[in-house]
Amino acid sequence: MASITVPARTEAHPHLRPLNIFRDLPQVADLIEICFSSTMDSDGKRYVQDMRRAGKDNSFIQWANRAAETTSLPLTGYVWEENGKIVGNTSLVPFRHKKERIYLIANVAAHPEFRRRGIARALTEQAMKHAREKKADAIWLHVRDDNPGAIDLYTKLGFIERARRTTYQAGTDANAAIPQSDFTITKRHPRDWPTQLNWLNRLYPDPLAWHRNWSFNSLRPGLWNWLYLLFVDMNVRQWSAVKNHTLNAALAWIPYGRGEALFAATSQRSAPEAVTALLLQARRELFYYQPKVILEFPSDQFKLAIQSAGFNVLRTLVWMQAT
Repeated sequence: MASITVPARTEAHPHLRPLNIFRDLPQVADLIEICFSSTMDSDGKRYVQDMRRAGKDNSFIQWANRAAETTSLPLTGYVWEENGKIVGNTSLVPFRHKKERIYLIANVAAHPEFRRRGIARALTEQAMKHAREKKADAIWLHVRDDNPGAIDLYTKLGFIERARRTTYQAGTDANAAIPQSDFTITKRHPRDWPTQLNWLNRLYPDPLAWHRNWSFNSLRPGLWNWLYLLFVDMNVRQWSAVKNHTLNAALAWIPYGRGEALFAATSQRSAPEAVTALLLQARRELFYYQPKVILEFPSDQFKLAIQSAGFNVLRTLVWMQAT
C-alpha cells in the first residue's frame, strides 16, 4: 500500500489533523449525513454512498492518494477528532480554470453535540491556509442562505458574497399542461444562437464557471457540432419561446453527467409566461429520458414563473470568495 504523510497536530488545535483517506472516509460520510441529511438531495445522498464505498476499495484509495492534488474530487481536507471519533470535517476540492488554480472549501461540518466550540472556524481557517500554501489563485465556498450563522462566520474570515443561486427541481410529466399564451414553443432556430449565448453568459457568468465540466459550445448550431454530439452520444435538447418571429426566451437540456440539468436563457424583457411555457414543454418531452429535471438560476429572477411550471425550490446557495 502506498504511504501517506500525516503532518503533526498543531499546538493550537491538537484535535485537528489532515484527512487520512485510508481510514477516515466512512466516519466522514457518517458525519456529513448527520449534519446535512435534512437538506440533502439525491446528489448528496449519492456522494455519501460513494464515499463509504470508496473507503472500502483499496485500489481506489491507492489511486486517490496519488491524485489528491490533481483531481476535482474531495480527497483532501481536515478533520477534528476527539477520543477516536471524527466530529468535524472540511474538504478541499481543487479545480483548474483558464490556467488558474482554484480551491473549493466544502463539507464544513461539526457534529451537533460539538458545536459552538470553534471547530468549524478552525477547520475553515486550516483549509484556507492549505489552499494558500498550494498557491491557489482563488478560494471559494458556498453556503445555504438559511444558515446565517455560517454566513456570518465566513464573512468574518474574509469571504464576500459573489452570487446567490437557487436550484429548482420538478418531476417530468408527459401530460403536463401548457397554458395558452401569445408565445409559440419551437425547437431552437440556429439564427437565435448568438442571442441565446449572450443571455446564457449573463445568467451563468464566467466567474462562476470554474466548477463546470461542460461548455455552452455543445449548444452551438452547425454540422460539425452535431457530428461531435453524435460521436460522444450527447442528446442535447433545445426549445425557444417565440412571439412575432422574435426570440423571447430559450431553454436547453445538457446531459453532462447528472443527466438532469436545464439551462434557461432570458433577458430582462423576457415574459414570465414564456419561461413557464418552456419549462412545461421540457417536463413533457424529457419524461421519456428521466424522472426529474433540475434548473439552477439566479435567485432574484423569474422565481414565480419557474414555480408556476411545477418546480420546487431545493436550495439557495450563497457563493462566497475569499478576499
